[in-house]
Amino acid sequence: MRIASLDGSTGWVAGIVGVHPWELAMADERVQEEVWGTDPDTWLASPYAPMGVLTPSSDGDEPGYTLKGRWQFSSGTDHCDWIFLGALLGDAEGKPVQPAVQMHVILPREDYTIVADSWDVVGLNGTGSKDVIVDGAFIPGYRTLAYLDVAEGVAARRAGLSEPGYHVPFSAVFPLGITSAVIGMCEGALRLHSQWQAGRTLISGAQSKDDPYALFALSEAAADIQASRAALLDNITQMYDAVASGHTHSFAERAVGRRTQVQAAWRAVRAMDEVVARSGGNAMRRDNPLQRVWRDAHTGLAHAIHVQGPTFHSAALTDLGLEPPAGPLRSMI
Repeated sequence: MRIASLDGSTGWVAGIVGVHPWELAMADERVQEEVWGTDPDTWLASPYAPMGVLTPSSDGDEPGYTLKGRWQFSSGTDHCDWIFLGALLGDAEGKPVQPAVQMHVILPREDYTIVADSWDVVGLNGTGSKDVIVDGAFIPGYRTLAYLDVAEGVAARRAGLSEPGYHVPFSAVFPLGITSAVIGMCEGALRLHSQWQAGRTLISGAQSKDDPYALFALSEAAADIQASRAALLDNITQMYDAVASGHTHSFAERAVGRRTQVQAAWRAVRAMDEVVARSGGNAMRRDNPLQRVWRDAHTGLAHAIHVQGPTFHSAALTDLGLEPPAGPLRSMI
């Protein structure tokens, strides 16, 4: 949050790249050694969206898969030497098996291509969230993790990890850095707006600091952004405390946690909009950092992890004691 309040793109990359060591700790020790054996500060990129297909294959005596696909939104990828990619498990013909099985795949830099000039956007431009392509790379089996094993805590238990943080649901840990960055951007926008308003003269000749309506909006936005921060931190703290006491979260609990996280992002951005809209036309000039933070926060809100519909739908069904059906309503929960 603090980093993103100073620079949205830097905070975003810190949140995205920061989650990957958490999952790598659940992977086979052989791939941990490959990634960190000579440099424990090696960064891994992602995305996790299953935009490729794994076809069963082998390399000599080493069983594994052949991977093909193209992935978007690999934040910070130019600074990373390895990558996590989402993929669907395929059959011998390379067609996804049914029902679909999602996998997380770990690749070294030489096995994928970063597509230059594939990140031309109005916000978070500095994240360098470029496309990556994999064209038939061999993936040893030990460099894969089944998504459900990660999401349901099986991978952490299998790896013998005792620290409670590894047993917090993936659907809470992965969005945490992303939403934290968005809230941090809104905090940064609030700070910049306050600095701007303190010395701003309106077209009427009055001082903005003497406008009671502007001051009301400032306080209301500050309270909402603070509420977003508090809700996000309380949500993850409660989840951590629960797993530390031996609790395993149900789908209903995960859905409510996701609802809290998603709403925290939307509440903060809506509050930011209220003060930016009262900053005047000069706030939209390229040399005013407020407009850049505003663009960054809206781009961050557009991430798939902040889509309200399916998550809110699922959480509401669980509130009614009903089980959401398989498919989109259970995705990312």
